[in-house]
Amino acid sequence: MAEWRDRDLAERRERLAGATGRRIRRRSTQTGGGPGVHAPERKTKATVTEPVRMKDFCAATGLNFIECFKVLRDEHDLIANVNMTIPSETAELLALHFGIELTVIPAKTKLDELQDEVAARERKHLQPRPPVVTMLGHVDHGKTSLLDAIRKTHVVATEDGGITQHIGAYHVISSHGPVTFLDTPGHEAFTAMRARGAELTDVVVLVVAADDGVMPQTVEAINHAKAADVPIVVALNKIDLGDQNKIKIYTQLTEHGLTPSGEWGGDVDVIPTSATTGQGVQELVDHLADLASLLELKADPTLPAVGTAIEAETKPGVGPVVRVLVQEGTLRVGDVVVCGPAAGKVRALLNDRGERIREAGPAIPVEVWGLDDVPMAGDRLYVVENMKRAKDIATETKQDRLEKARAQSRKVRTLEEMLKRRDAEDVPELNVIIKADVDGSVAALKQSLGDFPTDEVKLTIRHAGVGAVTDSDVDLAAACDGIILAFRVDAPAGVRRLAEHHGVDIRTYRVIYDVCDDVKKALEGMLAPEEVLETRGTAEVRELFRMSKKVGLVAGCYVTDGVVNRNHLVKIVRDGVVVREGCAIASLRRFKDDVKEVRAGLECGIKLDGFDDLHVGDVLEAYEIVQVARTL
Repeated sequence: MAEWRDRDLAERRERLAGATGRRIRRRSTQTGGGPGVHAPERKTKATVTEPVRMKDFCAATGLNFIECFKVLRDEHDLIANVNMTIPSETAELLALHFGIELTVIPAKTKLDELQDEVAARERKHLQPRPPVVTMLGHVDHGKTSLLDAIRKTHVVATEDGGITQHIGAYHVISSHGPVTFLDTPGHEAFTAMRARGAELTDVVVLVVAADDGVMPQTVEAINHAKAADVPIVVALNKIDLGDQNKIKIYTQLTEHGLTPSGEWGGDVDVIPTSATTGQGVQELVDHLADLASLLELKADPTLPAVGTAIEAETKPGVGPVVRVLVQEGTLRVGDVVVCGPAAGKVRALLNDRGERIREAGPAIPVEVWGLDDVPMAGDRLYVVENMKRAKDIATETKQDRLEKARAQSRKVRTLEEMLKRRDAEDVPELNVIIKADVDGSVAALKQSLGDFPTDEVKLTIRHAGVGAVTDSDVDLAAACDGIILAFRVDAPAGVRRLAEHHGVDIRTYRVIYDVCDDVKKALEGMLAPEEVLETRGTAEVRELFRMSKKVGLVAGCYVTDGVVNRNHLVKIVRDGVVVREGCAIASLRRFKDDVKEVRAGLECGIKLDGFDDLHVGDVLEAYEIVQVARTL
């Protein structure tokens, strides 16, 4: 065995002596980046286009995939490969990690391409179109009454007085020309449309009551109109009650940048009106019709139609219907249209009086039947060449909105986020949905409810909007276990039945202070009550009795103050120092009888639960823990 071992050692020595290490050195040279190897140049700025693939990202930034892989794995919990698509935000953070400023160009959707086509169209046959007028003003200043007065003046006699309105906008023809009015619930819809880029309104009629003057919501309406950069005409309504406040109202308007024309030397026309007597109504409509030529409002009716959804709903027996204001081109029965997530072929068109028509030109409001889904207010309606393209655009829009909704409610992934979510869930939360009559009411409620402290209880406004309570509001409240605050609006009977089925509380109010009081009480009820120690009696230990081993020590006491009850807790005080507290009374006896309580001036025997280290002279303070409701 020794001979074999020596021979094996000799062979190993020979192999080690013959090893040159050249192969190892050559491998080291290849990986070390020698003079013949050029690493990709790392940039400081780069641009990629969505969707961002790792292969394209590395090519654009000059980064090595292995480096990117490690960062994605360690910091973003992603196991990537070269063909993987990563979110744009992740790509920007990854580039920033290496000191590169990355610009991500959003990919054009099918809707973007359609919008580009519409913008590039040649308008060869421009013709004058009616002005689109929106009436804004403070609540109870007579906006709705003035609209009714205008409508009664200009509808046909066969319409039973013309009070019923079938659409959120209507068309009026005067001796000076046609005018289209938008009947919006306050200025919430007006603001939302402007925010979406619809720019439906050409002129704003600011309704101011002659007996009330400029109010807070009137100021908000002025600000909205100025932000939209549209001309303003003031209707001084309720003039039949007298014009004694005329100078004051003119001064208020001037203070807010609306200087009346005429004697005041401004450029804002003020027309006195009365919805009750009809005074000034005809003059107002004629004045608005004349503005069309001054503003040079024109559109090409020969193009495929483009419009904006004013409102949409599902009608029993009809299906989804959308009320649209045509802005350009002519919409006809049989056209293939797309509107947000909805697409279809126009089966019927109804005008503002509920009559079926064959076509509708620029600035004409119509109700459209034939879509396969309900779009949102503010969605643009486009006529396209075929159903396939309409379906593709609608499907892509629906998917995009679904992905955005999922992104907002994404699940927690990192440990830090989980800890934050856990801490947040420890705080009681009250979810509310606000529905009000006008935008000013919504803003006031959101501001008032937002003033409540959120350290120990949380108030979350899940949704706030203008108009009556709808089925979707009830569904949202049921999903988030919230309540609906309906301020100066009501819920239809069908909505109330749905709320009862889901157990959703719909609370209606007329005064904003009542809303705040009820919400404050609800939040206070969710607060953990404050625990207060209230002393009920005091006893002095005068003798100690060592009973059986099973019973233990019993203190012979004299009740000096108050009442000692069997259900009280006890605090032991010795020489002014608290020795123990929170001890329960295991037994309370007077002579040989178990008693429920012992009053001042009487002797008793007290056995404490789990504590026998009592001395003569100790003071036993009996107390109760009382829960007191807290306030905000």
